[in-house]
Amino acid sequence: MSILRIRPAVKDYIWGGVRLKTEYGVETDKEIAAEAWVLSCHPDGLSYIAEGEGEGQTLEAFIESKGRELLGEGASDKEDFPILVKLIDARSDLSIQVHPGDDYALKHENQIGKTEFWYVLDSDPDAYIYYGFKNKITKEEFKRRIEDNTLVDVLNKIPVKKGDTFFIEPGTLHAIGRGTVLAEVQQNSNLTYRVYDFGRLGADGKPRILHVDKALDVTKLSAPVKRRGEGDMVADCSYFRVRHLSVGEGAPELKITVDSNTFFNLLITDGQGSIEASGEALSFTKGDSFFIPARSGDILISGTAEMLLSSPAG
Repeated sequence: MSILRIRPAVKDYIWGGVRLKTEYGVETDKEIAAEAWVLSCHPDGLSYIAEGEGEGQTLEAFIESKGRELLGEGASDKEDFPILVKLIDARSDLSIQVHPGDDYALKHENQIGKTEFWYVLDSDPDAYIYYGFKNKITKEEFKRRIEDNTLVDVLNKIPVKKGDTFFIEPGTLHAIGRGTVLAEVQQNSNLTYRVYDFGRLGADGKPRILHVDKALDVTKLSAPVKRRGEGDMVADCSYFRVRHLSVGEGAPELKITVDSNTFFNLLITDGQGSIEASGEALSFTKGDSFFIPARSGDILISGTAEMLLSSPAG
């Protein structure tokens, strides 16, 4: 089975910018490209096959037509596609938000929760994120600070730069700050509880909906413990694994063996080069995303580039 170049679904949320279009090659007629869902079988934003076999089909439809063995032994029996990968450009601050875990989400929303991982691709000199609380607080104080607009005073505000990584467990209050571009790997979920939105109005001129009661149920009211990867494995949890890889001076080629266990997503975060499998070669540049089916064998990557290689855990 050929490696598939993926065309993303694009979201024009009000906080987004244009860098995904101007720097990462994301094609859209939308004025704003806040998010590009570069590997998605989620109904809220389906990715498409950009060229070759299956061109124009959604990735989901292609997998169903060819057989779920493309996903590998570790994922073919799962009801839903297991991961979702995004590029995100925050021109303005995102809302303060939290995601529930699976147990709460299945009980209250009839869907899975959301664990996610961030890899910072670029940032303005003063860029930051919000990541949990500075110190432990009570549920009563949390609720009061939402009501009196002082919530950010007790949040953990962290300056960010290229290469920083953050593991966002369910229950961790968080927000991407303005001037940050990042890649996100997550469970295949679009479930978010918005807690605070700086009084911002939506496209309809009305305040955006908040989900305070549910956020009070699931938010962890203490400082998060930052998880660190080992070597090039920048994220490794029960839902997904992510490696940061590079080719270039001193190491112009990289070989990856894709066995029967799982598929991979290759997201090019910088540079250019080519990817080759079974005698077929595809060129790539910054922002390109590829679906590599299970059993693809040896994959040869060459050029001068940085990339994230993501897969389901299993």
